[in-house]
Amino acid sequence: MTRLPIFADGAKPLVAIATDRVDRYGHPAHTLLHGYVDAVSSMAGALPLALPADPDAIDFDSLVANVDGVVLTGSPSNISPQRYGSSATPDIATLDLARDATVLPLVRRLVGAGVPVLGICRGFQEMNVAWGGTLDAAVHERPGAIDHREGDRSRPVVEWYTYSHDIEIVSGGLLSSLHGSANAQVNSLHHQGIDRLGSGLTVEATAPDGLIEAFSVTGATSFALAVQWHPEMRVHDDDLSREMFKAFGDACRRRRESRLRSTLQTESAETVAP
Repeated sequence: MTRLPIFADGAKPLVAIATDRVDRYGHPAHTLLHGYVDAVSSMAGALPLALPADPDAIDFDSLVANVDGVVLTGSPSNISPQRYGSSATPDIATLDLARDATVLPLVRRLVGAGVPVLGICRGFQEMNVAWGGTLDAAVHERPGAIDHREGDRSRPVVEWYTYSHDIEIVSGGLLSSLHGSANAQVNSLHHQGIDRLGSGLTVEATAPDGLIEAFSVTGATSFALAVQWHPEMRVHDDDLSREMFKAFGDACRRRRESRLRSTLQTESAETVAP
């Protein structure tokens, strides 16, 4: 049997990256920041593909059959409070109902199907809500809280992603296995955060004010990690960011090998069937 190019040993795993639904000159459009594309390509060693924020365009069975990992990105938009039974939203908030409708029903099924998932910032919050958790719309207003927001937006964008606070990494967890220290520095650009952690999620790291900054999906059969900061912007100069995307990429390669092996076995069975 002739092997198709997709079965070539050097072919990269395919990683779908969540997009935002936006308006471009009166046209509905999907946006994706380059930092995620670069991190998936350069550090995870995968081929990045855009996942449209359109639930009608996503067929779950086709997605699972063809992708090897999913990255849920950060975004200027917030999850609609109605998705977790609240009404509180900061005045500056924007919503992306199309993305809510796409990602929230999808992510638990992806993890359940063994697809590696990495959630970042809004993606972290999406995973918490999908597992039944709730969000605090303004974590900086909590008593004793540090300010997790990006600060002065007029300064150069690169300065937004400098280290802003420490995290304490929980011993024995997934994040701990990627980092040789119980502490790390991270960048922080969020006004929302976890209020109640979703059921079936395990805390991986916390900020100095006690806010949950990372969690994993308990009992997941593949990589399923979410972080509140932005590792995609520091993969070239930060060890933890780099190791996180490398571990995600390794999981995607294992997924690809398993997926293609299953396809070959099915084709072989069909060939010999009477």
